[in-house]
Amino acid sequence: MDVDALQWQAYPLPKLRRPVFVMGLQGLFDMAGVATDVIDHAVEHTPVELLARLDPDPFYDFTQHRPTVFLDGTGDRHVRWPSNDFVAYQGGSSHDLVLLSGVEPDVRWRTFVDHTIDAIKQLGCEVVVTLGAVAEAIPHSRTPQVFGSTTDEHLARRLGLSRPQYQGPTGVVGVLHQRLEAAAIPTISLRVGVPHYLLNARHPRSTMALKHHLEHVLGLSLPGPDLAPDVDTWRRLHDGAVASDSQAAIYVAMMEQEFDRRVEASLPSADTLASEFERFLDERRGETD
Repeated sequence: MDVDALQWQAYPLPKLRRPVFVMGLQGLFDMAGVATDVIDHAVEHTPVELLARLDPDPFYDFTQHRPTVFLDGTGDRHVRWPSNDFVAYQGGSSHDLVLLSGVEPDVRWRTFVDHTIDAIKQLGCEVVVTLGAVAEAIPHSRTPQVFGSTTDEHLARRLGLSRPQYQGPTGVVGVLHQRLEAAAIPTISLRVGVPHYLLNARHPRSTMALKHHLEHVLGLSLPGPDLAPDVDTWRRLHDGAVASDSQAAIYVAMMEQEFDRRVEASLPSADTLASEFERFLDERRGETD
């Protein structure tokens, strides 16, 4: 492990209240930037404290993730590198949050994961929640379902989550999940669908759905803008794109009929989720005290 790759920025570390770690990474499981948007909206609209950052040098092929040059307000030139910043959000609930909206590394995944778990442990995070967005055959005109999974049997029973069933190529988050399970750190994966036929567009409807379910699980409201106006704007743009192609319009209409036949609720109610999440953490603290 590179000693200097995890660079602590806060001295001393703040005393966080039973923190929960929430992360999303640009890459394989962040279609259209939906998952990282949830965290970025929160970080951009509330005061947060920078706790630590990962040095990008060991982890990126800069011909794939090129840094960008920009000028500040005084005309000075700066370079913006791929960033992985751990920040604290102390939002007034029973839990503080440690948030990471980062970029999936190109190389040295195991080292990247080692440093992330080191930060999780040093900050005393009780649970890890990862956010993801995947391409699915769902219509843009419907609010997508959010699916949750965990390998922790107690969490699964409490929150009505499934056990992960995916097998195949993975991203660094998949590696992180396996390592967190081995370290006995409870982990929840929340993922939302993004219409596969409009992947080059923004999808604030998917972002809003994922944000709401995260809030339901944690039992708190995240800061950030009201996404409803964006949802309406992009719904009109998507409608126009589909209407201009008769075959696409027929295809979307078929997906709408299929979607409407599905069971709407895949997770328990918001109140149930929040209360069961708290009971799980209370019980776990009792076992480890």
